[in-house]
Amino acid sequence: MKLLQVLNGKAVWPPPVWLMRQAGRYLPEYKATRAKAGDFISLCLNPVLATEVTLQPIRKFGFDAAILFSDILILPMALGQELRFAEGEGPRLPPLSSLSGLSLEKAPGIYAAVMQTVANLRAALPPETALIGFAGGPATVACYMLDGQGGGDFPRTRRLAYENPGFVTDLLDMLTEATIAYLQAQVDAGADCLMLFESWAGIFPAAQFRNLVIAPNRRIVAALKARNQDIKIIGFPRLAGLMLGEYVRETGIDAVGLDTVTDITQAIQACPPNTIFQGNLDPLLLRLGGPAMEHAVRRLLASVQGRPHIFNLGHGITPDVPEQNVARLMEIIREN
Repeated sequence: MKLLQVLNGKAVWPPPVWLMRQAGRYLPEYKATRAKAGDFISLCLNPVLATEVTLQPIRKFGFDAAILFSDILILPMALGQELRFAEGEGPRLPPLSSLSGLSLEKAPGIYAAVMQTVANLRAALPPETALIGFAGGPATVACYMLDGQGGGDFPRTRRLAYENPGFVTDLLDMLTEATIAYLQAQVDAGADCLMLFESWAGIFPAAQFRNLVIAPNRRIVAALKARNQDIKIIGFPRLAGLMLGEYVRETGIDAVGLDTVTDITQAIQACPPNTIFQGNLDPLLLRLGGPAMEHAVRRLLASVQGRPHIFNLGHGITPDVPEQNVARLMEIIREN
C-alpha cells in the first residue's frame, strides 16, 4: 500500500492521494445512496450503505486510500448526547451542561455498526488500497457538544474554557478515553491507519491549545501505539499556525495534515526533521478546475518531490465540485 509506505517514511512517486470528504455530495451515486438511507445518521449507521458510499470514489477515481464513511459526532451520540442533522444547517445537539447523561460503557454497543462497516470495507477494498479509520479530536468534538452546533468560533466553548475549566477538562478526559476505545475498535475491525481530526484547533490561544488540543492528542497517540506497535496516525490540527511544530513534536503523530493556509516550505522548517506531511491543495481550486487548478497541483507536487508526502486537500471537498475536475486532478498526479 503506497499510503503505508509513505507513513513509514518512504518517498513514493507519484505520491499516494486521497481527498478529505472524497465520498459525498459531489457524487450523484452518493446522493442516491443517501436517499435510500433516509437521513445522514441512518446512513452512517447502516453498514451496507456506509460501505457502499466509501467504495464509490475508490471505484470511480482509484484513490490510494479509502476513509471510513462516518462522522466525528457519532461518538458523542454513542456517549448519550442527542444528535440530529438539520437539512442545510448541519449538526444540532443540546448544549452540554453536565456529564451526568453520558456513558462510556454503553458507547461500543451504539457504534458497533460503524465497526461492521470497517470490517466490510477491509474485505471489499483492493489489497493495494489502504483503509483509514478516524475520529474527531477531543477539543473539536467538545466544541460541538458544548455549543450545540457548528460554525462560527464556538463562543460558549471558548467562554467555558476560561470560566469553568474543570468542567471542560472533565469532558475532554472522557472524550479522550472514549476516542482511544473508538479508534482501537476500528483497528481491531481492520483499519490500516488512523486520522485524528482537530478541525477547530485554531480557535484556541496558545496556552489552551497546549492543554485542550496537544495534551489529549498525545494521550490518544500514546495509548494506541502502546497497544498497536505498527499503527500510523495522521493528525490534522487545522489552523494551528505557529503551534504546528509543537503539535507534531509533542503529540507523537506520524504525519500531519496541512490546512490550505499553511505554506509547506514553512511547515518543513517548523516541524521536526523527517516529518511526513499531508495536503494541502485549496478545495476551491478543485471546484474551479482549469489552468488555475493544474498550475497549483504541479507547483505543490514540485514542492514535495523527494519527500514522503500524501497528496490531499487543505480541507474537505465541497458539494459543488465537478466530477471531471477530480478525474483531471488524478491524471495530473499520476502522469508525474
